[in-house]
Amino acid sequence: DTKKRELIGNFRNAGETWRREALSVFEYDYPSYADGVAIPFGIYDVGGNEGFVVIGISHQTPEFAVAAIRRWWHKIGAGRYKGQRELLIEADCGNPNSPDGWRWKFGLQQIADEFGLSITVTHLPTGASKWNPIEHRLFSQISSNWAGQPLISYETILKFIRTTKTEAGLLCKAYLDKTVYETGLTLTPKQKVQINLIPRRVLPKWNYTIKPRG
Repeated sequence: DTKKRELIGNFRNAGETWRREALSVFEYDYPSYADGVAIPFGIYDVGGNEGFVVIGISHQTPEFAVAAIRRWWHKIGAGRYKGQRELLIEADCGNPNSPDGWRWKFGLQQIADEFGLSITVTHLPTGASKWNPIEHRLFSQISSNWAGQPLISYETILKFIRTTKTEAGLLCKAYLDKTVYETGLTLTPKQKVQINLIPRRVLPKWNYTIKPRG
């Protein structure tokens, strides 16, 4: 899932902190005051109770989401779940991982082919994403950790995510993705037919498997 887009700069951040003097921040959160934007795309590993957050700097696109998943599998998943050939992804139904998004599915096909994975995706329907475990097990903890602290730089955001912990053992990793992702891209008919997509019997629009080709 994608966490709320954040402005980089000396902006007020909701929450309270204990300090001798109040911090001085901008009165208004005009985007023109910002040094950039941070788009946190989070992956929560239920079995490992571990968060993996990639911070984008440009746009919330399917290519950005797929790149984050590829990075997680390369750095964590392939080692932790060595020998596994099936991956289950639970996602919401908005951009960049919409069940109607062909660029999202095409990107997953590339991951399936690259790592030999059979990827099953289940989408939470509209209005139900608040039940996604990532919301209350990862994103809420990150928000609590940086509450009341201006997010003045990408390094600050990465630090707060990496230091997010809970008594239940949650740990978080964070990475910065400096790629500038283009918007408005479309797939060609040739690319669409390359997607080896198998709809599930129950709610096929929201549940499907993408198998590696060949």
